[in-house]
Amino acid sequence: MYLRTTRRKNKDGSVVSYYQLAHNDWDPQKGRSKVRILHNFGRADQVEREALVRLCGSIARACGCEVRDLTTEGVDAGEDRDRVDLIETRELGVPWVADALWRELGLGAVLRQLCADADAQVPYERALYAMVANRLSRPTSKLGLCERWQGRAWLPGVDGELTPDQCYRAMDLLHEHAEQVEEAVFSSVANLFNLSVDLVFFDTTTASFHTDEIDGDDPETGEPGLRRHGYSKEGHWAPQVVVGLAVTREGFPVRSWVFPGNTVDSTVVARIREDLRGWRLHRVLMVGDAGMD
Repeated sequence: MYLRTTRRKNKDGSVVSYYQLAHNDWDPQKGRSKVRILHNFGRADQVEREALVRLCGSIARACGCEVRDLTTEGVDAGEDRDRVDLIETRELGVPWVADALWRELGLGAVLRQLCADADAQVPYERALYAMVANRLSRPTSKLGLCERWQGRAWLPGVDGELTPDQCYRAMDLLHEHAEQVEEAVFSSVANLFNLSVDLVFFDTTTASFHTDEIDGDDPETGEPGLRRHGYSKEGHWAPQVVVGLAVTREGFPVRSWVFPGNTVDSTVVARIREDLRGWRLHRVLMVGDAGMD
């Protein structure tokens, strides 16, 4: 909350100031804050100053603070009571919450261990965190994150400026160890929320690309490329991938998969069962729709 001053110009050219007790609320749809007026004190030239001083004093007592009346106590040398310079402001809320959840879910620990095992000299764990925080706050590209958003947000543990190359290399590290990361995170979440994984729901969807290019087969392994034409659940014809997700009965994600875009749902059931069996989840009943038959 803060004391807000508004000004209104009269027909005769005179300007009248008003005092309001205001609070800023974040509007997620518009992506910006909006002012909510809590109380109107009236015209500034008609407000009893002593009443505002008493209000300040009562708030200060509740907060355990001290209020100084500079008009009666004087000003120390070097103090400027008329002007405050705003040096810098940064977004704090979303990055702070994202970092807390990041640590609580065990993501930070497992990714830092992967960086140590790979003898990485760059803190790729922080780069991955920054990309997740950006996705939760104001989604943009890797270039947009590095050139614009990171200068507006406070990212704990990020010393210096991230580069797009560091973000892409961090994604490579995550891709190489995706299964290990997912298993470690799910184990942490299962312990945190005391989950019982006896029933797993599985379904797929498609994610398309704005390009006409499709991926060829890997020349070394012979594995099919991911971007392929297939049945689109989004309703338009474009290269796509098939994304599968398994969740618990409470809706907590267990594991995800990415398949070539021309994959038929019924052909992945055996793969899903085998992968989940490798996690030693004991006896699990898997539920899918009719397309899994």
